[in-house]
Amino acid sequence: MGKALGIGGVFFKAKDRDKLGSWYKDTLGFELEPTYGGSSFKHEQAPAGACTVWGPFKEDTDYFEPSTKGFMFNLIVDDLEACLEQVKANGGEIVAEPCEESYGKFAWFLDPEGNKVELWQILNEGKFE
Repeated sequence: MGKALGIGGVFFKAKDRDKLGSWYKDTLGFELEPTYGGSSFKHEQAPAGACTVWGPFKEDTDYFEPSTKGFMFNLIVDDLEACLEQVKANGGEIVAEPCEESYGKFAWFLDPEGNKVELWQILNEGKFE
């Protein structure tokens, strides 16, 4: 039996793909590929313990609010506080107070198109304790 080895990408519709891509480039340092307008994150660049989570939520979850979309992005970051300042400076809307768990620090914002984004700074090599 074949099996999945990981998440190969996150793909979504944007009202203005180029503008949103530029916002992520200017705000969080995405390196955009001119051929498809997206960004590739190499696994070897991730901190120790980094992983990609595939996690369906219950249909009635409120975790993605205040976004009205049926998905949320999670981005691994190297400095949560610096990223939040950049998000605020570039017009993103912080939607919850940051919190810390044993496996990382988290914060949430809405991008210019209303997509909810969760930022994750890994602690303790990402071990879920």
